[in-house]
Amino acid sequence: MLDQELLNYISVQDADVFPDEPMSQHTSFRIGGAADCFCEVKNIKALKNIIDACREYNVPWYVIGLGSNLLVSDDGIRGVVIKLGGDFNEIETVGENCIRCGAGVSLAGVCVYARNNSLGGAEFAWGIPGSVGGAVYMNAGAYGGEIKDIVISSRYLDEEGNVCELTGKAQDFSYRHSAYCGRNVVILDAVFELYPKNKNEILFLMQDTMEKRRKKQPLNRPSAGSVFKRPEGYYAAALIEQCGLKGVSVGDAQVSEKHSGFIVNNGKASAKDVKELIEKVRSVVRSKTGVELECEIRFM
Repeated sequence: MLDQELLNYISVQDADVFPDEPMSQHTSFRIGGAADCFCEVKNIKALKNIIDACREYNVPWYVIGLGSNLLVSDDGIRGVVIKLGGDFNEIETVGENCIRCGAGVSLAGVCVYARNNSLGGAEFAWGIPGSVGGAVYMNAGAYGGEIKDIVISSRYLDEEGNVCELTGKAQDFSYRHSAYCGRNVVILDAVFELYPKNKNEILFLMQDTMEKRRKKQPLNRPSAGSVFKRPEGYYAAALIEQCGLKGVSVGDAQVSEKHSGFIVNNGKASAKDVKELIEKVRSVVRSKTGVELECEIRFM
């Protein structure tokens, strides 16, 4: 339990606060015990105040996006979980062909805004179930495109609570990596540079991308997307299938029969089930192929 004084302080900030909130309601896996405190902050000031208070009371704090790449412990999370709402869900046009998107905006929201404004370049992100902050953090990508292809700058709250900015190459993008990885900072927003394009052409590409997803991915089951990063020279899903692991289960967690790179929740999977299945897959692939699979999912 959190100190009541801390809870009282958080509750008067510009944020919606929920003590003992089940994290299963905030992850695409639909898995996870309760967080001591879950709050959705509305602006940078509230975000800074809550983080400063957590530091003062020596309480752990975590920032999440849409929970699409998370596996939360069955025992829940001790500390404060912060979700970015309010101002962080805004998109605005900033100069010719550029849009600034708050870190809480969904990638679907980015794609719709770009289409409505006849701006191309973001179509690859249609269907990626994440937020701008998470996408920038891990350089999300699909179908030949990556966030690094369109982002020109991003702002963040540094370890001392200062608002800072990274531009261009300083963002250090590579496969599922950015300059933010491994740092205790909070991405606030990002500016995407797109280009003029016919709305109908954009819509066609978005529909084509979604159709590919429907055919290949188990979108009818809770999951956290691709579980493993792509090993150099291989495809994780192909290695998993080659090793006879397609459809293998631990409890209600299962290697998807539709796409071996996904682990799905067939109803009542626990975090323990998913972790055991991940380790089983890694162990078998390692022993049969010599390839070490690296997990893409964040554990909390």
